[in-house]
Amino acid sequence: MNLRQANILVVDDDKDVLTAVRFLLKSEVKSIVTETNPENLRKLLSENSFDILMLDMNFNSSVNTGNEGLYWLRQVKSWNDKISVIMITAYADIDLAVKCLKEGAIDFLVKPWHNESLLQTLKEVLEKQTSPQKRQAGKEQQTITEIIGNSEIMQNLFRKLEKIAPTDANVLILGENGTGKDLIAQAIYNLSLRKAKPFVKVDVGALTDTLFESELFGHKKGAFTDAREDRIGMIEAASGGTLFMDEIGNISLQQQAKLLTVLQNRQVTRLGTNTPIPVDIRLITATNVPFAELANEQRFRKDLIYRINTVEITVPPLRERGNDIILLARHFLQIYEKKYLKGQIQLSESAKNKLMTYNYPGNVRELQYAIERAVIMSEGEMLKAEDIVFSPIEQKQQPTTSLQTTHNLEDLARNTIEQVIEKHNGNISRAAKELGLTRAALYRRLNKYDI
Repeated sequence: MNLRQANILVVDDDKDVLTAVRFLLKSEVKSIVTETNPENLRKLLSENSFDILMLDMNFNSSVNTGNEGLYWLRQVKSWNDKISVIMITAYADIDLAVKCLKEGAIDFLVKPWHNESLLQTLKEVLEKQTSPQKRQAGKEQQTITEIIGNSEIMQNLFRKLEKIAPTDANVLILGENGTGKDLIAQAIYNLSLRKAKPFVKVDVGALTDTLFESELFGHKKGAFTDAREDRIGMIEAASGGTLFMDEIGNISLQQQAKLLTVLQNRQVTRLGTNTPIPVDIRLITATNVPFAELANEQRFRKDLIYRINTVEITVPPLRERGNDIILLARHFLQIYEKKYLKGQIQLSESAKNKLMTYNYPGNVRELQYAIERAVIMSEGEMLKAEDIVFSPIEQKQQPTTSLQTTHNLEDLARNTIEQVIEKHNGNISRAAKELGLTRAALYRRLNKYDI
């Protein structure tokens, strides 16, 4: 908001001050209202919408506390905590003005002031009003854009995130190792109504039965041999906020039963005590175990699945994300150019082709490590196919595809079209879009290759 759009209220018992301010601001702001009696503040604020209140520190009023400005500031903030308040003070009131800043005032002006100083202060306050909103909007947008992806499958995921995040629904995130499930969990938290509260992450798959209870529920001193002091558990620490339990699919049936009890009763009992502690958490869980395996009651309790799976999100593997591979590769190039003090490095066409035809059993994490190695070993400004080396462990797991066993152009085209159509479950419109073709052009190729 600029100054000419602002509505200003000035409250001061010095009529000369009010006259001077009104004369200065009448051509600079949208509206200026002046008042000598702070007793009328509530009425004025309820009947008008002001962007800034300029409030004197001292009045000949009925309050007579010696801290009138502080008193009226508190009153104003209790009625309307959105309005920006600038305190007007004399040199002797500086300490009191600082107290007002702690109570919610946004700035203060010392009398007598220069007109340019007053105008600059008003402009800065209006900027402070809008900047947090812009920063928050930017932060929310950044939350999504940090998960890089322009592919249709990722855009669908982003839309789902934006719908789910503001709710309190428990979320189960499914996906292979390395797909970025932790980034998805962080994005849900950052876009949620609990973003100002704790975000606690725990890898439950790595906890033994004893550690599981101690870490999640907490314990009292002497509850077991190494319990030398009282300790709060992860669930209790997350109360009011979000608890992210990674690798939920790897916990034992015994651990599942204990977790289910907590979720049902919404309270935890620390080891070594019988006193339950109420907790209020939003639960996000993640696993690389396929949902079909989770549904096997010999491995995972069905009643627990219902508790953790109000909404399910599946993070796609990198091999299904098309040109996102190149976007991510360039992103990692920029990171490691700076980290290893290299100049700007480009991807050659041969490098792009190699990146696009690899199967990525290790997903985004594997791509990241491959680019990091390539940057470390690079000697020029261009990465070639031979510069990009994937993990030998992962390569042994990579199935050979027809794209890698033929160099005949017609075979390559036929195989590519078949794979893309299969990927989109026969949806011609989506397949054509990914291939960069019109529907009619794709149909002509289907006839040409007898697909």
